[in-house]
Parts: sequence; structure tokens; C-alpha cells
Amino acid sequence: MFYEFEVIGKITGKARPKVNTYTMRAYTPTQTKDYEALIKQYFVIKYPKYIPIENRIKITIVAYFPILKNTSKTNTEKMLNNEISPTKKPDIDNIVKIILDALNKIAFKDDNQITKLDVEKKYDTVERIYVKIEEY
Repeated sequence: MFYEFEVIGKITGKARPKVNTYTMRAYTPTQTKDYEALIKQYFVIKYPKYIPIENRIKITIVAYFPILKNTSKTNTEKMLNNEISPTKKPDIDNIVKIILDALNKIAFKDDNQITKLDVEKKYDTVERIYVKIEEY
């Protein structure tokens, strides 16, 4: 069994919890909550009758970042051929964390089932994240 989908739009990494200085309670930033909800929506729209995977899992994540308009043609070609990789925010570990947290208990029972992880940042014409979750 496997699930495969894309989340189109601006890529957001998992932000650290914030603390309300008045109540001294920790909370998840709104931008993080919204992006996790967006990931869930894309998954549920593609797989409305999903069943959480129960065995070990391999996850492949590819984050595609947009090429800036003022980039030279030479560099644009190199970026599209994967000769130049994005080294900008969000960090790759924060991208992984937000995706895994969003899909926990939905696509799989618990994130401790994940035993293989393949993650990459690339350039493309459309900003998006590709996610493939497969049982092996």
C-alpha cells in the first residue's frame, strides 16, 4: 500500500512552539497549524477513504522551490537540471517535521513506523512539496 500526493503553494517549515508571556503556556504558531491543516486537506482530498498504514514505512519528500525571476538563463537551466540546489529556509528537517506531524494518525498509525526517509530540496517552476508514503 502507498499514498502519493503533492501540496501546491508556499513551503512552510515547522516552527518552534511559542510561549504566551501572560499565561506562560506554550502554543503552536498559527502559520504552522495552518500549513499542517493544508497538508491534511490535500491528503484527504486525494484519499477520502484512507486507511492508516500499520507496518514499517518509507517516506519520500521532495520540496520544489521557485526560481527567482531575476535569475540568469544559465543558472535557471542549472537549477532545473538539479546542478544547483536551494540552500534557503525552511531547513530540510523542519519540512520533514511539519509533514510527518500533519500525517501522523492519518496516513500512518504513528511516526515511529517510519524506518526509511528520503528528502531532497530542488528548484522547479512551481513551488510545491511531493510526498510518497509506502509500506515495505
